[in-house]
Order: sequence, then structure tokens, then C-alpha cells
Amino acid sequence: MNKPMSSSGIARAASMVMLVPALLFAPSALANDYPTETRVDYVLGCMAANGDSYLTMQKCSCSIDVIAEHLNYEEYEAAATIMSLQDKRGELGVLFRTEPGMQDRLRELRQAQADANLRCF
Repeated sequence: MNKPMSSSGIARAASMVMLVPALLFAPSALANDYPTETRVDYVLGCMAANGDSYLTMQKCSCSIDVIAEHLNYEEYEAAATIMSLQDKRGELGVLFRTEPGMQDRLRELRQAQADANLRCF
């Protein structure tokens, strides 16, 4: 005969049941932490560079999704900022073009973009 569960046993079982969906969906949740505005901005820029068609929009949307698998939003935002500041003249631009930590961030973004190109285009 089975012994009835205590209230603490029921609470533990309920917390485990609640944990399972979180574990199952955690990777996709991390891949979708980019604000919609950032995703749209990326897709519009990508379409401007690759052609304004429905197929291009699908490929560009795929591309930002792949990048989001590689870099969380904060990493992406930092790399995009570094990339935009590299074109500055003077000491500020030199800093963003030569500092090793910043170059590492750019390398990570470029690797994510390369994977996105392979998978989406």
C-alpha cells in the first residue's frame, strides 16, 4: 500500500514540475532576449544590403536569430557599439580599433555573423 505524500513532499513535487518547463525552454528564452526594435533594425539593415524581398526578409530574420544563439543581447549591443565607434577619427577611434578586449568582442560577433550566413543565406 502506498503511503500518502506529506504536504512538504507535495510542495517538492510541484516545484519539480514547475522547473521542468523552465529547463526545457531556457535556451530559446536566452536566444530571444533581444528587444524587438533591435531585431527589426537588424533585419531592415540586412535587407537594405541584400535586397528588399520577402525571401531576403526571411533570411535576415534567420540571421539575427542565429546571432542571438551565439551572443546574448548585452554582448551583441557592446560589439555593435564598438563596430560603430571604430570609424571615429582621433584617439577614440584608435582605441576602438586597437584595444584587444574590444577586438575579441568584434571577433565573437563576426563568428556569429559567419555562422548566420552559412545557415541562413
